[in-house]
Amino acid sequence: MRILTSVLARTALAATLVAGPAVAAQAEMVLHIGNLGEPDTLDPHHASGTWENRIIGDMFLGLLTEAADGTVIPGAATSWQISDDGLTYTFNLRDGATWSDGVPVTADDFVFALRRILEPELAARYASILYPIKNAEALNGGTMTGMENLGARAVNDGTLEITLAAPTPFFLELLTHYTAFPVPKHKVEAHGDDWVKPGNMVTNGAYVLSEWLSQTHVVTVKSDTFYDAANVAIDKVVFYPSEDRNAALRRFRAGEFDMNTDFPSEQIDWLKANMPDETRISPYLGIYYYPINHNDPAMQDERIRAALSMAIDRGAITEQVLKTGEIPAESFVPPLPGYEVAKMPFLSMSQAERVAEAKSLMEAAGYSASNPLDLTLRYNTSENHKRIAVAVSAMWKQIHVNANLHNADVAVHYNDLEQGDFQVARAGWVADYPDAQNFLFLLQTNAGVLNYGRYSVPEFDSLMEQASLTTDLEARARIMQEAEAIALADYANIPIYYYVSKNMVGTHVSGFVDNAKDIHRTRWMSVAR
Repeated sequence: MRILTSVLARTALAATLVAGPAVAAQAEMVLHIGNLGEPDTLDPHHASGTWENRIIGDMFLGLLTEAADGTVIPGAATSWQISDDGLTYTFNLRDGATWSDGVPVTADDFVFALRRILEPELAARYASILYPIKNAEALNGGTMTGMENLGARAVNDGTLEITLAAPTPFFLELLTHYTAFPVPKHKVEAHGDDWVKPGNMVTNGAYVLSEWLSQTHVVTVKSDTFYDAANVAIDKVVFYPSEDRNAALRRFRAGEFDMNTDFPSEQIDWLKANMPDETRISPYLGIYYYPINHNDPAMQDERIRAALSMAIDRGAITEQVLKTGEIPAESFVPPLPGYEVAKMPFLSMSQAERVAEAKSLMEAAGYSASNPLDLTLRYNTSENHKRIAVAVSAMWKQIHVNANLHNADVAVHYNDLEQGDFQVARAGWVADYPDAQNFLFLLQTNAGVLNYGRYSVPEFDSLMEQASLTTDLEARARIMQEAEAIALADYANIPIYYYVSKNMVGTHVSGFVDNAKDIHRTRWMSVAR
């Protein structure tokens, strides 16, 4: 009987998913989302992608969280106090908050989570984002032992105290990031890494994991124990991996998806003419760039790195390939309030002059039409990434470079980048908080695997460390600008364009608010059929 019941339940769920939103809505409010790639993980301590954040951020609630418009609001903490020296933050947790299994959420869960992600043995790829916390870097790097030395302690079940190494202007915003989410101590201790499997995972946010079928879908359902469950309208969310943007757009047009988190740029004219209300394009704090592997023998030659960057016509990519409002990059850090970006050294030259200079640099490095540089350019599966890579390879052809294009699905691609298994590759970075440090730290030696190209320059690192200890915001911005100028002069990577967010949102979906973070938590939305 147990087996039959299980089979019938799975069959019923499959029928609902195949039939689409209209059938599901008869019994419950369901949101179907095309979500780019297959998640590599749903563990907040191992995630790194925006497609993972969309799921994880629905299920977990940090000390602070995002409103519908992306602004920072109270989350698991209802209030907090900051010491006069800006070093100590005391958070008052929400009374009566529980995990989805009814176990209370306590300050000790947050302390446990912060210690766990910083354990060197866990090898959390994103741990360095928490380095503003006292002793976090030393503990994560293994130069200090004893996690009790981390600047985080439970004063009591409902009070959490975090001490910083230096005043950090963006710290409250950082706490909305999944690296700072709590994890359930009782489940992690009971199940180890398997705590994230359906049936084991419990959450403190609006949704809890129901099902995960690899390369098919992730299903989350509303948590009845969430403190604000009465105001959460959507009962179930189904996230579909949708790296094929054209296929995803077809599913959106057919009504199988209520939302899709990207669309193929070549369809923009048709979309503007035929689906203007559903096509949502908005400024986005992010950079599309090509990391360069500084451990690769050819890429260690600065002349080659400079030539590769100079030969790329960024205006042609944004205006002719994409055509959806992206802005050609002039820096690695996108335009931000309170920060004047450093700019790439060759911007005063025309594109023709840049190509001529790039060709001369390649010839000085020993390459020619009869002896071109062969390199591999990697990108993750996407029509847009492919079209950009094809355009770039043509631009490089004129400077004696033959680019062999290699694509892989998003999880494999980023794993290769983190392992340093590439020469030049496509990557993107979206701000976790609106501060130049959140981009520039990617080039610090201590960023670990997130510093894909393994750029390591002591002067750059020293300036970034100096900036982290500077409380004067204007002086801090000037120091980071100086650091950015060093990286750009070194051609540490190849900035290509500043992002815009591109979403398809059905007119029957309410509560989706365009914002610069492109963060849209399901708890704020509803679906009308």
